[in-house]
Amino acid sequence: MSARTLIDNVRLLDPETGLDVEGALLFAGDKILDLGERLRAQADIVIDARGLALMPGLVDMRVVVGEPGAEHRETLKSAGRSAAAGGVTTMVVMPTTNPIIDDVSLVEFIKRRGQERACVRVLAAAALTKGLHGEQMSEIGLLSEAGAVLFSAGEASVLDSRVLRRALAYASAFDALVAHRPEDPFLAKGGVAHDSELAARMGLPGIPVAAETIGAQRDLSLARLARGRLLLDMISAAETVPLVAAAKAQGVAAHASVSIHHLALNELELADYRTFAKLAPPLRSEDDRRSLVQGVADGVIDVIVSGHDPQPAESKRLPFDEAAAGASALETLLPAALGLWHAGEIDLLPLLAAALFIGQQWGAQ
Repeated sequence: MSARTLIDNVRLLDPETGLDVEGALLFAGDKILDLGERLRAQADIVIDARGLALMPGLVDMRVVVGEPGAEHRETLKSAGRSAAAGGVTTMVVMPTTNPIIDDVSLVEFIKRRGQERACVRVLAAAALTKGLHGEQMSEIGLLSEAGAVLFSAGEASVLDSRVLRRALAYASAFDALVAHRPEDPFLAKGGVAHDSELAARMGLPGIPVAAETIGAQRDLSLARLARGRLLLDMISAAETVPLVAAAKAQGVAAHASVSIHHLALNELELADYRTFAKLAPPLRSEDDRRSLVQGVADGVIDVIVSGHDPQPAESKRLPFDEAAAGASALETLLPAALGLWHAGEIDLLPLLAAALFIGQQWGAQ
């Protein structure tokens, strides 16, 4: 039988119940036995955690790994170690592997390999369309039964509105969540930075905010029409936030996620052509960043993700137009998020609630 261990004099945080108190937690093995005060007499081991905080492990809903197919970029083992170091105990792997995760066997492979090699819980997001080509729906029902926790269109939008509508409607039969990047690919084509005065001075082709808002309006309209569950994947612009709020007010099963990069950084990071700050969607203005933080505080934006997408150094040390978009963030998700709290931009519990969204919704912790 496992020893009964007490973590004493610790700040207990649980955004789901609103708990934020000084106290103690008693556990044995993987089971929490009790929490409160005066529990020392029941413990075999006592850990004094004065000055520290204890909360549920974070759930990162958007992690890109290279396994299978591009293990030189990231493996499940290395990603798991980074996640654990950053307080992430569950990570959802995107379907943009090689091969694409659009088959039951691949969902099972990710789950099995995660259990074997990662030190955190690994869940699979399946491809919304076969091969992520945006043309034919994947087998959403079978993939859900195999354990896929959501369905993603990957890094690009589904261009055909009819395909996306059908996918949302079909997914609703299984109460499945569809994650979709809101972006008009024609407006965004060729862009590498936020369409602004800074980008113009740097000579960088821009991606206007309208590319995101037009995509968001379409996607939210399709979710309303299909009565599906939609997650707008990694929004980046202030103007998108009220669109999500309005859809929610109208009863649409709409959610939105934002990457920690877009909460903590702005387009000024691109100064001196710093390709390590090249992301998709691009970092936008300081006003956009502040509005996104407020959106999390107000509960309009439901999910904070790392947007973890590590790129080899040789893919980053290139002219800005040619450099790959993406950055590593599993280890920095929590510290960067806590930086917003320390700066007084957001209260702690709403911040943690957004980092634990999938855990609250589907018990993924």
